[in-house]
Amino acid sequence: MRLNRILLSTVLVVIAMVAQVSVLARLHLPGAVPDLLLLTVLGLAITYGHVGGCLVGFFAGLLADIAPPADHAVGRYALVLSVIGYAAGLAKPESGQLRTAAGPMMVVICAAIGTTLLYAGVGSLVGDTNGAHVGLGKLVFTAAVYDLLLAPFIVPLVMALARHFDHDPVTEDSAGGFGGGFGGGSGGGFGGTRSRLRPGRSSVASSRGMFSRTGRLVKGNSLVRGARR
Repeated sequence: MRLNRILLSTVLVVIAMVAQVSVLARLHLPGAVPDLLLLTVLGLAITYGHVGGCLVGFFAGLLADIAPPADHAVGRYALVLSVIGYAAGLAKPESGQLRTAAGPMMVVICAAIGTTLLYAGVGSLVGDTNGAHVGLGKLVFTAAVYDLLLAPFIVPLVMALARHFDHDPVTEDSAGGFGGGFGGGSGGGFGGTRSRLRPGRSSVASSRGMFSRTGRLVKGNSLVRGARR
């Protein structure tokens, strides 16, 4: 991952962790706690892809494992978010542009259910039964509902920030794009790969067309004719 991605991911994950522990965890909602950290990981994973999503998920999960008031085994949530971040990164469109919001919302629902089930499964393997008294079905349902309600406010914001800070001129490729940036097409450009020149026109003709808007084309052509004469 590039330095700008690492810095942005670190800032967003820390902010999400602080907000979740200091605000959301104190609401005492029935069932699960809204997982702001998970939504942040999902937004970054959909933007950066499966490798970046896995790395961000591991860091975010490890932070949740060691940050108070964590009461579970260290590495448990890091493993879960690594898998979820990798899987969510596979949903990144090849063109880099999302056409509808249905895809990210489905990713949020599947991630909320998968996170709860994986967390409970890993806990049973290590002998951690905290939360078993609540009921797994209730935890899965409430986690999906809470995360789905928060997703329209968190995921688009995280994705917009990731796209903005990912446009680094140093990494610009030879085609004029941003090396697989979120806003571009297969050529990596911010506006896609479609040429803005009409078929049959060269770049010289296009430049003359732009000059014609300023009134310089006539003068330029007259100078050329005069030179030929």
